[in-house]
Amino acid sequence: MGSTTTNGLGPGPKSRVIYFYDEDVGLYHYAGGHPMKPHRIRMTHELVVNYGLDKKITILRPDRSTRKELTKFHTDEYVDFLKHITPEKVEDQEQLKARFNIWDDNPIFEGLYEFCSISAGGSVAAAKRLNEGTFDIAVNWAGGLHHAKKDSASGFCYINDIVLAILELLKYHQRVLYIDIDAHHGDGVEEAFYTSDRVLTVSFHKGGDFFPGTGLVEDIGAGKGKYYSVNIPLDSGIDDESYHSIFQPIMQHIMDWYRPGAVVLQCGTDSLAGDRLGCFNLSNVGHGMCVDFMKKFNVPLMLLGGGGYTPKNVSRTWCYETSRAAGVQLDQHLPYTIYFDYFGPDYLLEVPATNMPNANHRQSLEKIKRTILEHLRHITHAPSVQMQQVPQDHFSDDEMDAHESGDRDQQTADIRVTRAERDAQVVRENEYEESDDEGPGTERKHTARRNRVYYSNLGMGMGGVTTDDELTKGKGKVGMGLPVGQDGAAEARMDVD
Repeated sequence: MGSTTTNGLGPGPKSRVIYFYDEDVGLYHYAGGHPMKPHRIRMTHELVVNYGLDKKITILRPDRSTRKELTKFHTDEYVDFLKHITPEKVEDQEQLKARFNIWDDNPIFEGLYEFCSISAGGSVAAAKRLNEGTFDIAVNWAGGLHHAKKDSASGFCYINDIVLAILELLKYHQRVLYIDIDAHHGDGVEEAFYTSDRVLTVSFHKGGDFFPGTGLVEDIGAGKGKYYSVNIPLDSGIDDESYHSIFQPIMQHIMDWYRPGAVVLQCGTDSLAGDRLGCFNLSNVGHGMCVDFMKKFNVPLMLLGGGGYTPKNVSRTWCYETSRAAGVQLDQHLPYTIYFDYFGPDYLLEVPATNMPNANHRQSLEKIKRTILEHLRHITHAPSVQMQQVPQDHFSDDEMDAHESGDRDQQTADIRVTRAERDAQVVRENEYEESDDEGPGTERKHTARRNRVYYSNLGMGMGGVTTDDELTKGKGKVGMGLPVGQDGAAEARMDVD
């Protein structure tokens, strides 16, 4: 491809990037008319490969998470429910549906458990590779499902792959920073670490009457985690310039002061202009500037997916951000893929902002920024912490042989499928199409639908991770700890002393 880009930005510094992809992920289907489209991940991958990015990065298919791995955060009962429930059985399980929050927004679909295992497996594998230290950036666009709770589904999310990945990172890093640029508050991740000072969570999201209805500036954490939860609620229509006027100074301060050993960036794309459920006005260049900004700190960085309900915009943005991670400049003209027709009429990489009004006034953004920076003054200044050496047996012999030999064919062999195999895969009708009711005001209609779930745990236990310190001192909080004695649960505890 040529070197012309949508924004004139250069390729940036090159990094060692590993990218996880399971070709089966695009075959799952939530339900008829449901806005979550797993095919968007396959569309992204087709762009990545046809732009030639597969020659610049390492691509692997991750192992799928096992039940034991999933119960390092989630309860045994909930994981077993997901593993055994089917669309045919669910209608007779009204009590369990209510208990685990299984309604229209979070339907039971064919292959649900496998889909969750793929998503979580990629994020945990990304964490392990960052812990190893042989890659600078790890990418899993099938991850980033930030609403899932310890014992229930929420906001189209069933398993919280992010929490599982952070728990893996905490084995080798004293402090982990989580950043969420989805239009919706990253409530599930915040809840999990609300009382910990080893994970600092930051969420830039739509405030007010917008799912999940949480993430106020005043929500700052509790106990040892007080001031380690940072929330930046924004108004509709925020554009690239306004977004980065608050994103960059806050993140610069946190990186200078907190000095995390690793960073997890959830790149939900419903914050893009024109998203089916979103109400922000970011271009994909503005969205990708968050990747650029965090990359410059040279701290191990994980990039995850998340929301995003206009597939042609999601796929272009995640492809663009993969290129930013790798330090590769892309032509604005899209390469031909099997989905090429869906990117018309312009067939460009660019996802432009619109003329949507920006309700975020400079004074209000400055006020939020001052409040956040004042809160952050209470965080203890952290010295730099070196990453611990990771033993070689963290990975399988086959993986290590492939990695050490540099044999790209061996590394990527299991993700390559022939054109005939692709054509044989069943694609549901209209899976890539936008909804029939797209147009002004549509995002409000879908948001209202999503708000029917409205934060089922509001006013209840936080559903977080109990530390070893709390367990040994008998201070486990009601609703906040992993169930002691559950298979795999003990492995999730964090020693914060």
